[in-house]
Amino acid sequence: MPELTIISAASRITALALVLTAALASALLSAQSVPAPSSPPASGGGFFPLAEVRAGMKATAWTVFTGNKPEPMEVEVLGILRGARGPGHDMILVQLHGAKPEYTGVVAGMSGSPVYIGDRLLGSLSYRIGQFSKDPIAGITPIEQMLEVRDLPIEADGGRSLALYAKPPPVNSAGEVENPSVNGMNFQAMETPLMMSGFNPEAVRLWQKQMAGTGLEVVTAGGSGGSSSSVAGTEPSTAAPSTLMPGSAVSAQLVRGDMEIAATCTVTYIDPKQLLACGHPILQAGPISLPMTATDVVATLASPLNAFKIVNTGATIGAFTEDRDSAIRGVFGARAKMIPVHIALHGQGPERKLNVEILDLPALSSQAMLVTLYQALLQTNESTSDTSYHITGSFALDGYPPTPLDVWAPASEMLPASMNAALMVGERFARIYSNNTRIGAMHQINLDVEAIPRRVQVELETARLVSSSIVHAGETVVVEATIHPWQQAARNVRISVNLPARLGVGNMRLLVSDSGTLDRTLDQPRPSNRAVDLDTVMAHDRRLHSADQVYVSLLVPETQAGVLGQTLSSLPLSVANALEPLRSAQDVSLNGESAEVVAQAPAGGVLNGFQILNLRIEPGGGLD
Repeated sequence: MPELTIISAASRITALALVLTAALASALLSAQSVPAPSSPPASGGGFFPLAEVRAGMKATAWTVFTGNKPEPMEVEVLGILRGARGPGHDMILVQLHGAKPEYTGVVAGMSGSPVYIGDRLLGSLSYRIGQFSKDPIAGITPIEQMLEVRDLPIEADGGRSLALYAKPPPVNSAGEVENPSVNGMNFQAMETPLMMSGFNPEAVRLWQKQMAGTGLEVVTAGGSGGSSSSVAGTEPSTAAPSTLMPGSAVSAQLVRGDMEIAATCTVTYIDPKQLLACGHPILQAGPISLPMTATDVVATLASPLNAFKIVNTGATIGAFTEDRDSAIRGVFGARAKMIPVHIALHGQGPERKLNVEILDLPALSSQAMLVTLYQALLQTNESTSDTSYHITGSFALDGYPPTPLDVWAPASEMLPASMNAALMVGERFARIYSNNTRIGAMHQINLDVEAIPRRVQVELETARLVSSSIVHAGETVVVEATIHPWQQAARNVRISVNLPARLGVGNMRLLVSDSGTLDRTLDQPRPSNRAVDLDTVMAHDRRLHSADQVYVSLLVPETQAGVLGQTLSSLPLSVANALEPLRSAQDVSLNGESAEVVAQAPAGGVLNGFQILNLRIEPGGGLD
């Protein structure tokens, strides 16, 4: 009997194993018979409400890892983080499953990837935890909050506003950008990787320094497509939008033309007129106007520190018109308003011309202008450590005559001339473009760059009167200046000065100087808490003197006033008394000595230094 019992138990175990094996085989066969979906659900499937989300739910996310076809990823809902993105703005915490997401982790450029429960859209993958997390855990922006951006009115001009000042991201007491956190977990928006095509590493580092803390400093590899190889021919394509679907990659161009800067994320929602992407802001600038392009993903680079998508931008398909907290919106067929920049470079070699367009957004345009010009100066075989630059041109602003530009950047040990030139031009541009009283649009920038294969510094060593220092009004005196160019022999420059016939008897001074000293003499510094308006800035810029001249100015003991960027010399006492009460309340300066330029001569380079000469005006000449 005991032996029969043992045999009966073994038989039951064997039978149970056979049943389990058959059941497993049936399950596998059943799974293989149901093919995985080849594309995201159609937009008519509706939306999955946040109120119905529960931990443990299974979902599917779509994103492009290679090419332009979205691939599915398994998603498991871990829970809802109430108010994690701000008061009333919840975040859905999920974990990604599957060979690719578990290998790459959460990837920069993946933000906006749509997540579906069944065929209903739940939201977009938009946030991640830290940079070295072993598990691909992400935060989802609920679709209800993204649809608020979809429902904003579409303006006739594509959503562009003349007051495009980006809202800065919140910072903590240490000046660091704040991100949502729950129970010590630090969430941050998935980076919007920037593809910079046509830029040297030095220019890329300059951009990263300028963009530190904005989320736009992460630069990835990539290239520009046919739409961005030239400024011409960038009309939105009518065919390209039909190739897009939720999960497709899409890019916003900050610079396009012979150079390109483009930010890439993923499409969450699409309808015949518009799309929503990213699931978080780029800058939260509100109304924007940026070219929107289709994008191919060349490869997805896995990295614990910085995983990102390597992309090529494609055809222009419209314009991004909104940059909001929950999404960015693009409108098909809309034309972006950009600022054309034309740069001509010449020197010893053949002339080169670069044509680009930069975004029209005060929060970023000055930086885009700076890095574009810097790259143009680097992108020449004539650029060396001893190369100096002379940049002329103009800024064309609606409602004003073109503002002239004349900038010299000598080579030196302190700062590379290319960097110095770009910084000076960028500062001049920012003073006009970012002025809070500007109303008209900046519609063109023209720059002519001369590369000079040597250092152009010239020192003013001495100055003296060749003629007598005792003169009469209306006479001509001769000033001899000794100037010393860099590593060349010193030479003398003689300058004839015609003294005005109106001069009275007494002592007078001649200022022999460089342009900087002269401009500071004509525009005396004045304490003021008032912001300088655009008219004053442009008037000041128009009367700046060229740095390659020796100037001789007469310093007369008569009142000089600076008013709204203009210098008024030799004022009557009654006018000076009338201006005196305005010194504290208005942009007015008064000086007891007037400066009047009476002669100048070429210095052969950028002059530095000044000398004061004394004159005695005797009676018997002029109007006496």
